[in-house]
Amino acid sequence: MFDKAKQLFKLQAEAKRIQNELKAMEFEGVELGGKVKVMVNGEQKITDMVIDDSLMDPSEKESLIRFLKQATASAITKSQQAAAQKMKSIAGDLGLGM
Repeated sequence: MFDKAKQLFKLQAEAKRIQNELKAMEFEGVELGGKVKVMVNGEQKITDMVIDDSLMDPSEKESLIRFLKQATASAITKSQQAAAQKMKSIAGDLGLGM
């Protein structure tokens, strides 16, 4: 019983450490050859967006929205993959096998 509690405590501490690492990481989604960029952190929160001035034409609004969505999805996917990889590594370290 004590070993399980010790293992749980270790898992919680490791999860907190990984959460802090992920918060500090940044992932970028890029569209239109770099004209649209979205950056998210490891908590999947948008930290920055870059939109090239050439795309600020009101007639291109729908296209811009589409590319922003695609860049955001790309950045979030990268963030999710990094989080999953980190969680998989601690599960393996603790013998939980994910």
